[in-house]
Amino acid sequence: MIHSALLPNALGEDGRPATLGVMGGGQLGRMFVQSAQEMGFVTVVLDPDVASPAGAVAHHHIRAGYLDEQGLAQLMQRASAITTEFENVPAAALLTLGGQRPVAPAADAVAVCQDRDAEKRHFRGCGVPCAPWALLETAEQLAAVADELLPGILKTARMGYDGKGQIRVADREQLAAGWAELGGVPCVLEKMLPLQREISVIVARAADGAMVNFPVQQNLHRDGILAVTQVPAPDVPEALQQQAVQCAQSVAQSLRYVGVLCVEFFVLQDGSLVANEMAPRPHNSGHYSIDACDVSQFDLQVRTLAGLPLVQPRLHSSAVMLNLLGDLWFDAQGAERSPPWPQVLALPGVQLHLYGKAAPRPGRKMGHLTVTAADAATARDAALQAASLLGLAPF
Repeated sequence: MIHSALLPNALGEDGRPATLGVMGGGQLGRMFVQSAQEMGFVTVVLDPDVASPAGAVAHHHIRAGYLDEQGLAQLMQRASAITTEFENVPAAALLTLGGQRPVAPAADAVAVCQDRDAEKRHFRGCGVPCAPWALLETAEQLAAVADELLPGILKTARMGYDGKGQIRVADREQLAAGWAELGGVPCVLEKMLPLQREISVIVARAADGAMVNFPVQQNLHRDGILAVTQVPAPDVPEALQQQAVQCAQSVAQSLRYVGVLCVEFFVLQDGSLVANEMAPRPHNSGHYSIDACDVSQFDLQVRTLAGLPLVQPRLHSSAVMLNLLGDLWFDAQGAERSPPWPQVLALPGVQLHLYGKAAPRPGRKMGHLTVTAADAATARDAALQAASLLGLAPF
C-alpha cells in the first residue's frame, strides 16, 4: 500500500505524534523501536511475552497473540503504520492489519518468505540462481526424489530458522529417516553444494519503488547460527558483490516489496553465486550498520514504513560483528557467570549491544559486539582480541 509520509511530529487524531507499530517483540523489534524513537515517533509493540525486549522499551506493549482479534484491533487503533520483526508472524494477521493500515512488508511478500518452496520458486522466477531442490509433501514424492539431489539437506518448508528444522542426508535411507524425524511435515530437499563462503545483502525498498542497499556482508555460521560478519567483505571479488546486490534488488523488485529485506547467498567453490534464503526484515548480519554506517538497517525500516525518503547508506568504518549467545554466560561446568565486559570494552572501537533478555540460555541470542576501525585489518585484530577474551573461536 502506498502511503504519504508520516512525519514524526505530525499529530494524529489523538493529538500525539505519529505512532509506528511492530508485530513481534524480540531484539529486532527492540532496535526498530529505538530507531523510531530517535526520530520522534511513538511506538507500539504487539507480543504475547510479558518480558518482551521490544515491549520493555516501547511506549505501548500490547500483550496478545499474533492472531488475537482484540490485540490486532488495539494495534490498528494505536498505530498509523505497522511492520514486523520476524518472518513467522502469521501472514493472515498482516493481511487483517493491511486492510486498515499501511503494513510493510505486505502479507503476500511475507508469505513467500515463510515457505521454502515458494521462496525458491520466486528466486527462479526472477532469474536468481539457487540450489536444485524438490518439494516433499507425500510418501510418493519422497520415493520419487531424483538421485542427483543426494546427498542433500532436508529442511522443513515452514518455520525454520537458525539451522532449526534441517537435517543432512547422504542417501535415501537417511532421507526417509530424516523426514520421519521432522514429523512428516512438508519439506524441501536441497542438493548439497560445495561451499566456499556465505554472504548476505540487505536492501531497503520504498513504496514508490526507490531502492538502496548496504555493502555485501561476509558471514560465518557455527551450528547454523550466525557467528561473525565482516564488512567490507574481505574475500569476495567486486564483480561477485555487484551480482549479489543485483540479485537482491531483483528479488525485492519482483515482490513489489516495501521494507528492509535480506537475501543470503552461498559462494560456491567454483566462484559462482546461489541464493540460500531471504528474510523479510532487518537481519542479524546487518547489526553492524548501527555503528558503522550513517543510517542503520533499522533507520531504513522506519523510513520505508513511514514513507520517508531513502538514502544510500554510507559505510564510514570497517566493521566486524560478533554474535553473543547465551553460552557465554556459563563456565565449562555449567555455572552461570558474567562475561568479562570490562576487558572487552577496554579494546578500541568496541560497541556492546545487549538485548535486555531476562535469562541467558545456550544458543539464545543475547546481544552482539560491533568492532569498528579505519581499516579492515585493525577492526579484525580488535575483534579477534575480543573473541579470545570471551572464549569464542577465532575466525
